[in-house]
Amino acid sequence: MSTSATSVPAGAALAGAQVTVVGVGVSGAAAAGALAARGARVVVVDAADGPGQRAAAERLRAEGIEVRLGGLPAEAGAASLVVTSPGVPPDTPLLRAAEAAGVPVWGEVELAWRWRGLSRWLAVTGTNGKTTTTEMLGAMLVAGGRRATTAGNIGTPIVAAVETRPPYDALAVELSSFQLHYTSTVAPRAAVILNVAPDHLDWHGGADAYAAAKARIWAAPHTVAVGNVDDPVSLELLSRAPGRRVTFGLDPNATPRPDLTVVNGYLVDRAFSGGRLIAVADLGAAGRSPGRRPPATGITGGGPAGGRVGGAVAGGTRAGAAGTGDGPGPFGGGQFRDDRFPGFATGAELGSHNIANALAAAALARADGVDPAAIGAALASFRPGAHRNVTVGRRGGVRYVDDSKATNPHAAAASLRAYPSVVWIAGGLNKGLEFDDLVVSARHGLRAVVLIGQCADEVAAALARHAPDVPVERAAGMDDAVEAAAKLAAPGDTVLLAPAAASMDMFRDYAERGDLFAAAVRARGG
Repeated sequence: MSTSATSVPAGAALAGAQVTVVGVGVSGAAAAGALAARGARVVVVDAADGPGQRAAAERLRAEGIEVRLGGLPAEAGAASLVVTSPGVPPDTPLLRAAEAAGVPVWGEVELAWRWRGLSRWLAVTGTNGKTTTTEMLGAMLVAGGRRATTAGNIGTPIVAAVETRPPYDALAVELSSFQLHYTSTVAPRAAVILNVAPDHLDWHGGADAYAAAKARIWAAPHTVAVGNVDDPVSLELLSRAPGRRVTFGLDPNATPRPDLTVVNGYLVDRAFSGGRLIAVADLGAAGRSPGRRPPATGITGGGPAGGRVGGAVAGGTRAGAAGTGDGPGPFGGGQFRDDRFPGFATGAELGSHNIANALAAAALARADGVDPAAIGAALASFRPGAHRNVTVGRRGGVRYVDDSKATNPHAAAASLRAYPSVVWIAGGLNKGLEFDDLVVSARHGLRAVVLIGQCADEVAAALARHAPDVPVERAAGMDDAVEAAAKLAAPGDTVLLAPAAASMDMFRDYAERGDLFAAAVRARGG
């Protein structure tokens, strides 16, 4: 797919240029509005014509932007640029025709990069953990005194972030493989590939193309490339990165030796001379235990201009003491809060995957010069966002955990590893992936399984092959699933919603799936 800048007007020169925007979703609408504000003659097209598209179209038309729903043109026509939404497949006839005619095809991310001004980008991609890591990074940047926010696949369109005035010093940018596919000049200051497991293979056409899209994040020689020692694909891609290479991993003695890791119970920076950042026991310690004094983070602010970090936390000291009460769990909310980072006020469990996410975020923050004290302070108060290993209730000695965001087997495996005995609620809309490795890795911790959704038979077949003694039940909906799981669970168990599949067969999205799970738990008095 061509993303070159050949003959494309930029900045003020867009005035009068014809631009086609594909998609009326969040990123398409943001791109269309920004282009129109620069004087481009924008036409937005969308193949769908449902209530959501019509509502979006009305908002755009109110701004004087032409919108056409119910089909895509076969040719680029008079357009000198096509800006596509990230979910539009590259083999869409319009995009192929534009490429054949020499018309550049950009995504909203590429557009935002060319308009970024002086803002520094620190970017996160990977199959799983992107949003949590990006939220952590955003918190670190603000704690370190930057005017910063999160943007990209995390929710806020990047075009909107770069258009903000006064401009941000730095952006913590979450990028999906779809978004990266439509980039060519994006060159973050530092970027991480957290992990790469099979996902979206139908869209990309195979595992190699999916990995290649992720690797675009490291294309520039001045980008600090951060890779995961514990993920073979991330590590292999890192070996080809042209810039400085930095690694993270949980085992300090792994080969290769990780630069950011855990040593004697502390997160340690061995790449940027940061030393000890925070004790693992103190991740989320602030506010974890009611009545306990939160750790002395040294953060006294956190408004639009960023928090001010004092000297209460040194790089070589703990960022506070771990709570001992039955609070909401690690990564607890606390002294430092900022509404732009929703991870600061939920209730999640730790798990080794979140320690790895913290190491990755710290690597990016240190690459931007954030002080180790600020990193420790941010992590002391951090909690992952909704539907990411969140305890939503307890009843009869059984914990109920919502990890609806675990939409593929790789994510579900990480979630299942965090609990010793699980009644697992799984299933949904499969994305062409297999479940055998997931079941093999999880089988010894499974008390029972409750299956929902279109791929229930596929998960059941994997269980029959690799865990034939684990009880399996079927449920028609979320209420039934929670009811069945509650009957199967014993005191000390965790009922875990980690579907390993997408949600759209039964629910609007993963958030609705998680909300309905939590509602069903509450209805039982959990």
